Amino acid sequence: MGRLDGKVALVTGGARGQGEAEVRLFAAEGAKVVAADVRTEVGEALADELGDDVMFVGLDVADEAAWNAAVATTLERFGGLDVLVNNAGIGHTAPFAEHTLADYERVIAVNQTGVFLGMRAAIAPMREAGGGSIVNISSGAGLRATKYMVAYAASKYAVTGMTAAGALELARYGIRVNSIHPGVVNTPMLGQFFDAENNALVRTTPMRRMASPEEIANVALFLASDESSYMTGAHVPVDGGITV
Repeated sequence: MGRLDGKVALVTGGARGQGEAEVRLFAAEGAKVVAADVRTEVGEALADELGDDVMFVGLDVADEAAWNAAVATTLERFGGLDVLVNNAGIGHTAPFAEHTLADYERVIAVNQTGVFLGMRAAIAPMREAGGGSIVNISSGAGLRATKYMVAYAASKYAVTGMTAAGALELARYGIRVNSIHPGVVNTPMLGQFFDAENNALVRTTPMRRMASPEEIANVALFLASDESSYMTGAHVPVDGGITV
């Protein structure tokens, strides 16, 4: 316990799924945590459950002004920002030829632009603090091709690239930037697209099962903590061996 003592973390998509698991784990490890999400009711309930060291803020990650407000609220409430987990994301499946521009742009806005805006918003407070850790949740789809998910794959490859670019540029300020690449994770978002019992990705995963949100959160905790102090620019698969 106490692996994040004294740190302030902001987790996007923090109201449910992987984000909720990260919020709970970070708070248990001593961090003050901002759970940021568009799901106000469940986000506020989570913050109420976890106590004074967890705060909910409404955040549409594709909205530049909303990012500025969320970071300002974080600084006002907790006095700094040491860790950012860019977890919020959406998916969409369609054959390439049938994929609409509107759906493509919607996925890019959340998964790619949202990560860019979050990374940029975190730089000033982290520089002021003398450093920090940015953890970007990419995907196995950001390391290898995924058919029927062109927008999702494009957005997650972009997160991989932004992670590398940010790591190179921000290292001089003590800001580390790493990405996590989950495989099939048992979250509410998964259920929108897959039959978990009969999904081909599960069958072809060497470990033959889905990950739990907590298994992804444990890796995010390591990258957020000082235990990973010499890691930056790493792309970490957490996928049961599917990208081997």
